[in-house]
This record gives sequence, C-alpha cells and structure tokens, in this order.
Amino acid sequence: MPVAASADSPTSPRKRHALDLFSGLPDQYGRMGAVLSFGQDPRWRRALVAAIDPRPGQRVLDVASGTGLVAFELARRGGCEVIGLDQSEEMLAGARTRLAELPALAGRVTFVRGEAERLPYADGEFDALTFTYLLRYVDDPSLTMRELARVVKPGGRIGMVEFGVPSEPALRSLWRVHTRVGLPLLGRIVSPAWVEVGRFLGPNIEDFHAREPDLPALWRAAGIGEVRERPLSFGAGLVMSGVRGGDGAE
Repeated sequence: MPVAASADSPTSPRKRHALDLFSGLPDQYGRMGAVLSFGQDPRWRRALVAAIDPRPGQRVLDVASGTGLVAFELARRGGCEVIGLDQSEEMLAGARTRLAELPALAGRVTFVRGEAERLPYADGEFDALTFTYLLRYVDDPSLTMRELARVVKPGGRIGMVEFGVPSEPALRSLWRVHTRVGLPLLGRIVSPAWVEVGRFLGPNIEDFHAREPDLPALWRAAGIGEVRERPLSFGAGLVMSGVRGGDGAE
C-alpha cells in the first residue's frame, strides 16, 4: 500500500541541507551540471534512459526528477507516460516551465511533489523507475531502495545515475583535484550559490561511497535482481540498473 507523502512531514538535517543548497539553482541546473562534469552529465543521463529502455504504453516514475532532464528524455525516447517526482518546489517549477516549452511532450509528462522515502503510490503501480543523484541525500539508503522497488511491477526495470569515485589511484588523485579545487572555481563563474555546491559535492560523493561500498548488495536486499553497474567517464559517473523481483525476492 502507498505511504502518503506530506508536505508537512519532518525534514532531516541531511535533506534540509540538500533543499537549501539547490533551492536557487533551477535556472542553471542542467547547464551547470554539464559544465561541472566536463560535459559528461548529459551522457550519463542518456545511458540511464538506455538502460531502462522505456516503451510506448509504459508508465515510468522518475524520482528526484529535479528540473526534469531524465523525465523528458524518457518520454522522448520511449513514448511512455512519465511522472517526475521531487521534494523541491523550486526544482519542480523549473521543470514545469521547461515542459511548457515542449508541446510535443504535453500530456505525457507530469511533475508532482513528494519524497522518495514515502512515495504516494500503490505497490507495483509503475512499469519502470529511474532516480538521479538521490541516495547521497537520504538518511536510510536501504529503506529508500525498498520503497523505490515497492512501486515497480515485478519484472520492471529500475535504474539510477550517480557520481562515482575512480578506483585507479592516479585517476582518483586527479578526480580529487577537480572536485576539491576545480568545482568551486567553475561555480564561481556563475554565482556564490554554485560555489557552495562545488565545495559540497566532492566530499559528499566520497563519503557516500565510503558509507555504501557495496551498492549492488543494497539493491539486491531491496528485492532487485540482475543488477548491473556501468562506470562511465573513467569512474566519475555510475549508471546502475536492475529488475524488480517478485514477492519475497531477495
């Protein structure tokens, strides 16, 4: 059964920080995401959509949709119905503004406010589900993964895109220079708000992977099978996908 999301539900310090950090950024979000990743973020999002392989007639939930970049790509590529869900009203406003400029997608993409940990949908309501840069911002990744899997039909595909940390030592050293020095400098070009995002991302990404060193096990514990990891851009990006198992799947 669905767990109703409430606009008045308590927000943890971790989630409040994420909301505050990105609240003023929707206008430049897509462009700056590409700049900060040296043009790789759009490629990672396309790889996520390809891993899901959406089809006409399907209903897909895009969680942590932000300004709708993945939601729009799902609808364009697959001809499916997409619901984009995000906890930030500012991001959703940016997504709706962009949708108004895309008449070909009218009626196939909608945006709603909600939380990944408390999705306002019934069990097995969607044919597939995507999420983007989400697990770093939730208090309980295991609980969140179970909730995401809950609303997908058995046999439906689930996919995510996330920042990674290169495993090769020399590349990891370069990655740290970029994330600790390069990102704040690139952010400075745009606004003080993006400077803060640049300072935040590197340590946050590395801390997340230290806390969750075995993401495939996390997915399998949520009842998702056939889990695949696809490192991109020398490990700086990560696309994962899997298939929702039946009732009682491990």
